[in-house]
Amino acid sequence: MTDLAPAATRIGHVHLKVADLDRAIAFYAGVLGFAVTQRYGPQAAFLSAGGYHHHIGLNTWESAGATPPPPGHTGLYHTAFLYPDRASLAAVRRRVLAAGIPLDGAADRGVSEAIYLRDPDQNGVELYVDRDAAKWPRDAQGQLRMVNSRFDLQALLDAHPDFESS
Repeated sequence: MTDLAPAATRIGHVHLKVADLDRAIAFYAGVLGFAVTQRYGPQAAFLSAGGYHHHIGLNTWESAGATPPPPGHTGLYHTAFLYPDRASLAAVRRRVLAAGIPLDGAADRGVSEAIYLRDPDQNGVELYVDRDAAKWPRDAQGQLRMVNSRFDLQALLDAHPDFESS
């Protein structure tokens, strides 16, 4: 069946809204052992295991000082699904288009190319493909420096005009 996601598709990271960034970092880094790979001041941080750019994103952009969501409400910022290659990402983009699902955005993060949308419950979803780690943007000290650049979705589709995932 050609409408199924490729077998190599997996969840790559989770991005959580938090009330207190330092408290969240203390838990995910101090208690669970994830390493902070990048921090954006008092508002956001990215954490990982094994040197990956990030498995967990934490932010206070919409939730600084907030209480947890009440029972029965969603709370994830987004889930992320890592596709094995750009052709697979193009194929899922075509299925999103065919279903009439609007996008929230798309971005080239330097480490990856990503498409953002919402599921039927309005939970955020990221569909993405990673670049080779040797090409990730780094500063003069070798520290990871993800970016937020335009991702040309039409160029993605044009590069893979007839690809069907299996």
